[in-house]
Amino acid sequence: MGAILPTAGLQALILCGPGTSFGTLLDHEKTPKCLALIANRPMIYYPLKFCMISDISSELETIRHRSAFACCEELLIVSDVTLIAPPSALASIKSALQQNPYLKSLPMPKVVAPQDLQPTMATAQLLRLPEVQSCIISDFFLLPCDLVCEIEGTYLLKMWMASQGQAIMAEENRHRRGGLCMYYRGEDAVKDESLNLIAIEPARSSQRLSKLLMSIGMDTVKRNMERDKGFLLRQSFTKRQATQAKMLTGYRDAHLYIFPYWVKDLARRQERLESISEDLIGLWAKSAWQRGLHEKLGMNTCLSQQKESQENDYRGLSTITHQPPRNHVPEVPPLLAYLHTGSTPLVRRVDNPALLLSTSLRLAKLGSTEDAGHTAPFAHDRKIVSPDCVAANCFISKDDCLLGSNVVVERHSVIKESCIGPNSKICSGARITRCVILDGVVIGERCVLTGCIVGSRSHIGNNSVLKDCEVQEGNVVPEETEATNEKFMPLFEDLEEDTGIFANSC
Repeated sequence: MGAILPTAGLQALILCGPGTSFGTLLDHEKTPKCLALIANRPMIYYPLKFCMISDISSELETIRHRSAFACCEELLIVSDVTLIAPPSALASIKSALQQNPYLKSLPMPKVVAPQDLQPTMATAQLLRLPEVQSCIISDFFLLPCDLVCEIEGTYLLKMWMASQGQAIMAEENRHRRGGLCMYYRGEDAVKDESLNLIAIEPARSSQRLSKLLMSIGMDTVKRNMERDKGFLLRQSFTKRQATQAKMLTGYRDAHLYIFPYWVKDLARRQERLESISEDLIGLWAKSAWQRGLHEKLGMNTCLSQQKESQENDYRGLSTITHQPPRNHVPEVPPLLAYLHTGSTPLVRRVDNPALLLSTSLRLAKLGSTEDAGHTAPFAHDRKIVSPDCVAANCFISKDDCLLGSNVVVERHSVIKESCIGPNSKICSGARITRCVILDGVVIGERCVLTGCIVGSRSHIGNNSVLKDCEVQEGNVVPEETEATNEKFMPLFEDLEEDTGIFANSC
């Protein structure tokens, strides 16, 4: 069977993982991670919105005079978007795409749920699944469902295209295209954020793009340093890159990649690749300076076969006699890194409760399009969707709050710097500060909540005082509960844990 040639255009694959990092916040049997609310919108809304505005074909007329872009219109269209999700989440995701008002406003993506996709499956393993392999038909975006990115995809696509050069962007040279990945500065104030150690060679032509030489998770770095009693570098790196390389900490991999088509074949062939971030990206970066690594990874085979397939295809369409391609080892296509510095525009992965809280509260401060005509990509139409449901004698700091549809706020309540999800009820006398309340929640009378995240369909009993707490969806917190830094889970789970302890003791 001959190799399948890539199609023109650019596609997007969004990985909708199980969200185990959200721990006690989500009941994963009821709510997939990608449907958790960030600033009252389903999480998957943000990468879908990113993909929707990543078509720059409409802007090409302004840059048509630049020859590097003249023949690349079809290459810059995101032709289709596919969500990769576990089978258990398929029904919930399809229902949300058809019913949620925010998701209905976006183009409908395809949803693929591979039968063998396991909750613990690593990202590179996922790329090897037959259903995912069949989805990839062109160069592609790969991004997670938990990415909130205010940088337009058009901007990244332009930089990627320009970095490749006119010759490489030509259709017959697809096999020579490199990749692009994004890193951003982590937040010091947020706990449990996974950062990276990266090494780059700054590009002469761009202040933003650099050649990536190394990318290692800081957790891995710490483990290796404990094992080796220090941080070890290969001699080949120090000899070739010591005068040019910069080692950086404090950055995080956004897991947003622009991959050429041949990466599909590399992931399929290399079964030892598990993580895309550390294994595929990390080893690709090292192959630029570690002798023989590209051969061990099979990069030369992937590149040569794709080139041969394309040459055979063009040969069949032409009457010109072509000589067989000469045997040579292709140069490793470059892997470039886009380093996003500063706090604006917002680029953030929301993969734990602390980041869900901080990101939601930041987005809540955006002005509405109704009040001031704000054009920020994630600005809401209205800060308070159902003002008729809000009692007259209560206080809501509108500048830093979001209230979803059908949110009932009773008299004498105070809400500051918070997001209140749709169909929730804030009973009389409640005080809520710096909290994220998800959908369908009831906050009892005279409750005081500060810095809390309350999961969907939960109930906080009257006169409760909670600070920096997490409440799992569907849980009931008894009346007059006072707690700080606690995680509230359903009672039956606690009983199961107690039973297990008792059984072990017998």
